[in-house]
Amino acid sequence: MAERLSFTKGHGTENDFVLVPDLDGTLGLSSSLAVALADRRTGVGGDGVIRVVPTELVEDAEVRAQARGATWFMDYRNADGSVSEMCGNGTRVFAAFLRREGLETADEFSIATRAGVKHVRRDGEGFAVDLGPWRLGDAESAERDGFDALVHLDGGDPYSALTVDLGNPHTVVALPEQVELDTIDLTAAPAVRPDPPQGTNVELVRPMGPGHVALRVHERGVGETRSCGSGACAAAIATSFWAGSLDTGATWLVDVPGGRLTVRLLPEHGVELAGPAVLVADGVLDPAALREPARA
Repeated sequence: MAERLSFTKGHGTENDFVLVPDLDGTLGLSSSLAVALADRRTGVGGDGVIRVVPTELVEDAEVRAQARGATWFMDYRNADGSVSEMCGNGTRVFAAFLRREGLETADEFSIATRAGVKHVRRDGEGFAVDLGPWRLGDAESAERDGFDALVHLDGGDPYSALTVDLGNPHTVVALPEQVELDTIDLTAAPAVRPDPPQGTNVELVRPMGPGHVALRVHERGVGETRSCGSGACAAAIATSFWAGSLDTGATWLVDVPGGRLTVRLLPEHGVELAGPAVLVADGVLDPAALREPARA
């Protein structure tokens, strides 16, 4: 392991990440290192850890094949060390780092993820990312019933939900009017049936008006976070589906505890996420001083 490890701390609507540059592909990112970096008491602290590495140097052949269209790979791990396909807010913070460091200089470029190549463009003070095509988890059940899953919250009766795959899994719950969004306990992961084999992010959605929803999310491998970019997209898609109007070009405002995101529906089941990306600190740490936190 390196004697000293450089890092950058950033966030997108308060969904925060530790970025670790690995520009020559020699560092790697183990589960234990990700857990230690993400710990908020003994490490740097974050909802996830992102390794910045040239796509052509990645061991995974499927990822390495993306090097033709994307120079840099976003190697993402959740705070518990588990590998994730990608992260919507993380893509913008990753893009902000590439631009600041001069690793990308154009206003539009692409990045590689485990969920495929994602196209990024400058958008005001932040970035917009085309997260690519989405699909419903069980299209037959969704078309027939409007839902394809059940979610248990606080140990009570289950709520109907819709699963949406954006390269990473989401289960979206439309809360009944009598249930207040801010009163639900998301300390523990909601129980989802059928049980997703790879886990799922769970979004709780409250309509606020035309083209406008509020959202809370429990992310797999992390817990409740202040924001989830791909979750915001899943919430907009599910709400549009329930309204029977998946219109190309439709724009949604999604309020999360950490701020506001904008979601735009694209042709052929595409979706674009736009919002801020902030790099707040740079540092150097001693990896030997990190320790994996004790588990309760």
